Amino acid sequence: MNRSWLMVIIAGMIEVAWATGLKYANSWYALAATLALIALSFYVLMLATQNIPVATVYAVFTGIGTAGTVIVEIALFGEPFHWQKIGFILLLLAGVIGLKRVTADPAETASGGKGAA
Repeated sequence: MNRSWLMVIIAGMIEVAWATGLKYANSWYALAATLALIALSFYVLMLATQNIPVATVYAVFTGIGTAGTVIVEIALFGEPFHWQKIGFILLLLAGVIGLKRVTADPAETASGGKGAA
């Protein structure tokens, strides 16, 4: 995994934190921290788009954020567990993995190589 993909994963994990923060921020400090996380996640996301197509980056970012937020809500905040949620997360994960596999690795593209990342 190269640095750009690592940035996408980090940005997605930060998205989980700020999405959860949107619901649970009950003070100005918590809201300020949530806004800072939003800015940080989009900054890291912008860095990733320098080497990976923006459509792929955004789809993976939102997939990580969506799946992660659902899992955090179930595991930490008592949201009801439904097998259908897990099924749809797995479907989302399959799409994210598919996008990663069909997107060329920037290092291979620069060296003239072919293949999936």
